[in-house]
Amino acid sequence: IPTKYFEEDVPFFSFKFQTWDTELERSAESWAETCLWEHGPASLLPSIGQNLGAHWGRYRPPTFHVQAWYDEVRDFTYPHPHECNPYCPYKCSGPVCTHYTQVVWATSSRIGCAINLCHNMNIWGQIWPKAVYLVCNYSPKGNWWGHAPYKPGRPCSACPPSFGGGCRENLCYREDSERPYSPHEPEEETNEIERQRSKAQDATAQSRPRTHSPSGSTGSDDSEKNEIVSCEVRLRDQCKGTTCNRYECPAGCLDSKAKVIGSVHYEMQSSICKAAIHYGILDNEGGWVDVTRQGRKNYFIKSYRNGIQSIGKYQSANSFTVSKVTVQAITCETTVEQLCPFQKPASHCPRVYCPRNCMQANPHYARVIGTQIYSDISSICRAAVHAGVVRNQGGYVDVMPVDKRKVYVASFQNGIYSERYRAQFQRLHSTLHLDKIYKVLYCVCLYLGQC
Repeated sequence: IPTKYFEEDVPFFSFKFQTWDTELERSAESWAETCLWEHGPASLLPSIGQNLGAHWGRYRPPTFHVQAWYDEVRDFTYPHPHECNPYCPYKCSGPVCTHYTQVVWATSSRIGCAINLCHNMNIWGQIWPKAVYLVCNYSPKGNWWGHAPYKPGRPCSACPPSFGGGCRENLCYREDSERPYSPHEPEEETNEIERQRSKAQDATAQSRPRTHSPSGSTGSDDSEKNEIVSCEVRLRDQCKGTTCNRYECPAGCLDSKAKVIGSVHYEMQSSICKAAIHYGILDNEGGWVDVTRQGRKNYFIKSYRNGIQSIGKYQSANSFTVSKVTVQAITCETTVEQLCPFQKPASHCPRVYCPRNCMQANPHYARVIGTQIYSDISSICRAAVHAGVVRNQGGYVDVMPVDKRKVYVASFQNGIYSERYRAQFQRLHSTLHLDKIYKVLYCVCLYLGQC
């Protein structure tokens, strides 16, 4: 299957021929049997890539999920060589592209998948009576931050020397690389795709993709425009500006050699993820963390917490603090003004879960003011639909309050009309309190192909 997709993609010169790996198949089978809608096991995630899919109801073949992963190519923009200085930017115009990038990652030469029929599987809080659960493991893992998934050029022109010049179906091929395989057909299918984490990233690091899905017969996972980082990424490397306030950390960071400088207040050269573990926000399983810049501190105190020894530093430097990311269900009418008003220097909103059918909400009570950037009295969920980061079926959304804006532009997008606003009319609309805005930063859709 992957070879078919490689042939459809742009010209490349370093793809390795993908072969079935029975060890990866066994590990995928073991995880599929847990019927847990999350990536795992944690002990393997640092060394493998992983895509997940699930469905129930009417029949769909396993290839349906693989096609859905690959179809994220529509939202992925390949970085040009001049943009990689030294690291390549990650450009994804949709909710997530990391399923696609793992599928086509040039150096991921081995794959193993498994399918399991899970009874009463919990998918994002909804119980699927008979869920068909697909797990695919990849090795070596892909989705390394700062790197492109492949290099364009003449096929097989840059194969590793160990391949001895072998080329098969325009892919780098080594005679001893193939292994027998026998994938199984599922009893029934419906669809869902995992929530991804694999944009991950750092000069030396890797990240794991993650899929999750919502309810119903199909779902898709998408993550986001929030940053997914590796264990080694430092805030100083990663964040330039106030939008860098939420990160997703992979599992296994306790084993990383990255440094943590300080206690409570951490120096900017500290590992984001290890600082979160040190403070107690995360454990070794990874997860989401909010970061707040705190300005310069005169010194940083060393301490041993949660299995991590931090370093002391008696020199003035910029600092940051970490905090836990909470999740909150909201209504179609909930606004940022109600949920988490802007406060300088920055505000952290909880991750919110939007219900279904917000497009049908009364526009007088669930207003949308602006385009891409919205007034803080706008409905969060209807603005998310308007922005195209979530569909009418609902899903998870991240928002970030920022300072006031003079102009909000009206538009018609995704079935919703938004309003305009200009500052000169403020006295006519003093009850609107249009002094703060938010950007929709991230979503995880509940239904496959609907972000």
